[in-house]
Order: sequence, then C-alpha cells, then structure tokens
Amino acid sequence: MRNLLNITDLTTGEIDELITVAEDIIANPEKYQDVCRRKKLATLFFEPSTRTRLSFEAAMLDLGGNVLGFSEASSSSTSKGETVGDTIRVVCGYADIIAMRHPKEGAPYAAAQVATKPIINAGDGGHNHPTQTLTDLLTIHRERGSFENFTIGFCGDLKFGRTVHSLVSALARYTGIHFVFISPEELKLPRYIIDNTLDKQHLSYEETNSLEEAMPRLDMLYMTRVQRERFFNEADYIRLKDTYILDPEKLEAAKPDLCILHPLPRVNEISVEVDNDPRARYFAQAENGKFIRMALIMKLLGLKA
Repeated sequence: MRNLLNITDLTTGEIDELITVAEDIIANPEKYQDVCRRKKLATLFFEPSTRTRLSFEAAMLDLGGNVLGFSEASSSSTSKGETVGDTIRVVCGYADIIAMRHPKEGAPYAAAQVATKPIINAGDGGHNHPTQTLTDLLTIHRERGSFENFTIGFCGDLKFGRTVHSLVSALARYTGIHFVFISPEELKLPRYIIDNTLDKQHLSYEETNSLEEAMPRLDMLYMTRVQRERFFNEADYIRLKDTYILDPEKLEAAKPDLCILHPLPRVNEISVEVDNDPRARYFAQAENGKFIRMALIMKLLGLKA
C-alpha cells in the first residue's frame, strides 16, 4: 500500500508517469470515466479548503467513483474529542482511499501509521502540500515542456507557505533551475530547507526583498498570499499582508513569456487587472489540479484505464 505524504515519496520517474496519465486524461476524458467505479474516496478536511477538496471530489467523480467525508473539523467527531487515529481507523472501514487536510504539521503521517487504506496528504499546517506540488508540476510541464533550465521566483510568505516548501523540494531534483526567493525578512524561507535541500545539493539560489529587482530575470513567478491563519500576532499579519502586490505596472519589466502561478486563494497579492494577461496561468493551474489528482488516485489504487 502506498501513501503520498511528501512529494519526495514519489520518484521523478513516477512524477513523469503521473503527468503522462494526466495529459492523457485531458486529451481523452471518456477513457477514464469508469476506472474507479464502485470505489470510494473519503475527504477528511479538518481545515477549510475550496480548490483542494473540490478538485479531489471532482477527480473521483470523473473517474466514476463516489465521495464521502467532511469539510471542517466541527462537523466531525473530533469536535467531541475523538483522536485523528480513531477517525482514520473508522473511515478505513468505509472508503478505499483517503485525502486528508489538517492544520497540524505531521497529522497525515500519524494517520498513515494506523491506516489500512492509502492516505493522501492534502496539506498539513505549514509543512507540506504534495498534491498542490503535482498540480504545479503539471502546469509547469504544460507551459514549458520540461522541468529543467529556468529561473523561478517565489514571492510572499515563504516561511509558512507549504506549497512553496513542497515545490522547492520537488524542483530541487531537476537540473539547471535557479531559485529566487522574494520575501520580507520575517517571512523568509525556513533555514532547514536552505540547509537540507538547497545548500546540501549545491543548488543555485538567491534571496531578496525586491520583486521589482528580480522580475526581469524570471521565467516563472510563483506568488503566494500572506496567510492570516498561520500568524500568532494579528498586528504582524496586518503589517506584512500587503508587502507584495503584483499589478500590470510591475509586469512591464517582465519577460513576454513569463508564467505567473499562484496556488490560490488569492487575497490582494495579485491585482484582478492581471487576470486577463496571457501570462497569468493560475486559474488554468487550479483546473490542472483535478487531472493530476485523477492520475494520483488511480496510481495509489493500482488502477489503469
């Protein structure tokens, strides 16, 4: 039985296979409409979500399967004091595969210790979000054709941004990538990622607090929101939340083929005026999430079209 808890649970070869399947799903959706017939996905979301939860549900439904679960902790028995482990043991009797989001780092790892069905980490606190990373990788591949030889900027909340942490870990395994980390001092990339991934593998990277200075050199720009729910101090959130706002004026210095990504939800870090720019790919990115999750569900269940 396979779980997906961290993007590094998958080899680069397995990621390539998932992308190939996702591309085929996009091209031939009818071929996959009954692959998961009579299979059930449980979506256990102890933390609010729109795209991740709905894309998992849409993925399973488009594969011909069924979905059960909950969208917030208050509607589960954890509100009565039930442990995550007990919840998982119970749900394994009802479903064939589980997608789980939890505000506490490591919760999906604890769930996997007792699970008898595959567990997919759909985001755990500020730690990891591997299926968003697969979504990002599919989008990058569809836009660029490969995962090599480009400069990518990560802008915003790099300290708590689990999507950033996961994507850096994934891209670190490919060659010719230069990372530019754009953030205020308080929201810099965690030291353990720099030490254990970037420096350990002698990767090319730089840190700056200026989006304008970095913009002309970027092939891809990954914007993130400053996350209110990760802050202990409301004053710090208010002070930092509008540090970077991407607007048409800032894009004047960008490359004509820049690709702008964002894991969403957006608050105000990307002006709505950017949405009609052909370089804005974040809504296509969100749609890609369904296709790559379809491929992942099939893989973890051992199913083929």
